Amino acid sequence: MDWRDDAIVLSTRKLGENSVRLSVLTRDYGRYAGMVRGATSKSMRGTLEPGNEVRVGWSARLSEHLGQFRCELTGAHVADLLLSPGPLMALSSACAMLEVTLPEREAHTALYQGTVALLSALKTEQWLASYIRWEVGLLDELGYGLSLDRCAATDVADDLCFVSPKSGRAVSEAAGTAYRDRLLPLPAFLAAGRAAQSSRDQGLNEQFRQGIKLTGFFIHRDIFEAKGVRPVAARDRLVSHIWRAVDADEK
Repeated sequence: MDWRDDAIVLSTRKLGENSVRLSVLTRDYGRYAGMVRGATSKSMRGTLEPGNEVRVGWSARLSEHLGQFRCELTGAHVADLLLSPGPLMALSSACAMLEVTLPEREAHTALYQGTVALLSALKTEQWLASYIRWEVGLLDELGYGLSLDRCAATDVADDLCFVSPKSGRAVSEAAGTAYRDRLLPLPAFLAAGRAAQSSRDQGLNEQFRQGIKLTGFFIHRDIFEAKGVRPVAARDRLVSHIWRAVDADEK
């Protein structure tokens, strides 16, 4: 058994003195694990950081074996974000979420491509909006997609202000105002049919708070609680960082 593919490093775990168990998200083969020998050598230093892009070759005598990886660094994203704590936390959160939510050896090509796009977006001023959109995409890939383009009650595509916690579908302001206490706010930057003026009127800080709460609600209910998965500490650290940063900006 032997193949090569592009991949994103998700995690490493020490095996013996000089080897690690490497977990990656590949473009064509999904989440895969394998042993990397000599991972502590000078030539490999910095290559296997979660969030880096690598070209991997995997080989094993039988497909059910752990196998071995050969790795070549193709994108050192961690080094680019060392002085940016927020984006670096978002990178760690994305890798940890992929590690605990994706089944092994099942292709998720769209999610791989979306994560590669996120790696680039984390180096821009729009990093937080990009990360929240990435979580929306993760929910969709896992079968818990949110429908944010039309109102669940009236089928209109304008003035979408809420999300039903039961269905994950958007609700317009007219249809949802009377039930707003039972609905989740939909931030303007995620709403397909939200007017541009509405987006300007609603501060970005509040939108980001609403966005991370929205995705977090469905992630915790439909993935963590439903599947018995422990909450991801890296995501919790990112959420805490967002709250502290927003509070600081508002003072």
